[in-house]
Amino acid sequence: MTADRPTWLIFAPSIFVTVWSTGYVGAKFGLGYIEPMTFLALRFACVVVIMAGLFAIMRPPIPKSPKEWIHLAIVGFLLQAMYFGMCYMSFDAGLSVGTLALILAMQPILTSLIAPRWAGESVSWRQWAGLALGLTGAVLVITATSEVASPTLFGFLFAALALIGITGGTLWEKRFGVSHHPVTANLVGFTAGLLGVSPFMVAFETMQISWTWQLIASLVYLITASSLIAVGLLLAMIRAGEVSKVSALFFLVPPGAAAVAWLVLGEVMPPIAWVGMVVAGFGVFLATNKSKKTS
Repeated sequence: MTADRPTWLIFAPSIFVTVWSTGYVGAKFGLGYIEPMTFLALRFACVVVIMAGLFAIMRPPIPKSPKEWIHLAIVGFLLQAMYFGMCYMSFDAGLSVGTLALILAMQPILTSLIAPRWAGESVSWRQWAGLALGLTGAVLVITATSEVASPTLFGFLFAALALIGITGGTLWEKRFGVSHHPVTANLVGFTAGLLGVSPFMVAFETMQISWTWQLIASLVYLITASSLIAVGLLLAMIRAGEVSKVSALFFLVPPGAAAVAWLVLGEVMPPIAWVGMVVAGFGVFLATNKSKKTS
């Protein structure tokens, strides 16, 4: 008999997918007024200031050993600097959002291939079927809604690095992560992210900022929703469940992003894209729900 799931864990997947998906639209509002690495550095710096203030007020527990500090920093670097940083660099190199989303949709498959050895998890045929359906649905949505771009080789290279970043961060958190206070974890993680993107900002960008309401609105949303809520939920779900199942949720991000773009930006959602969303959703259901066993 299994214990009842915590209430927050029941609603966490849908909140995570919604917030993570809307991050694409939030970033699109801001990137026209600021360079990508400068944008990320500003975003991460704001989160660090917020977390530092909360840390000073709340005085939460801190990691008990140097290894725990290092593991928090590694996860932060992989998720913040490498994943988000390389996503933004791929956009700057000419890669379309749809193409990037298609590449990143391979994350659940890559995670499931590595998880049995790395995190000691077994992946059932039911989960593999769900992962395959999820990938199929994501491809249907992306190909139906995205225009064909002419990215450079660097665009694909940055996208591959982003894929490695999100996969590595997920697996590292599952194997080495300890349930730290969210304020402590975010403070260390986003500090590592800020240190990771800053050299790119200094080396390749002018660091000029056009302060418009669009940029401010984008920055506020990305700080509160994407940086704090979505990343916090991701790490919490990884600790609470099997990493391959949590990763399967990423198949819903490209369809979710397409739906948000349709609602907010008026981008076209062809009928085949809606079919893809249903297929991806059913695939995630198969991959994240255990079949009932009789005793």
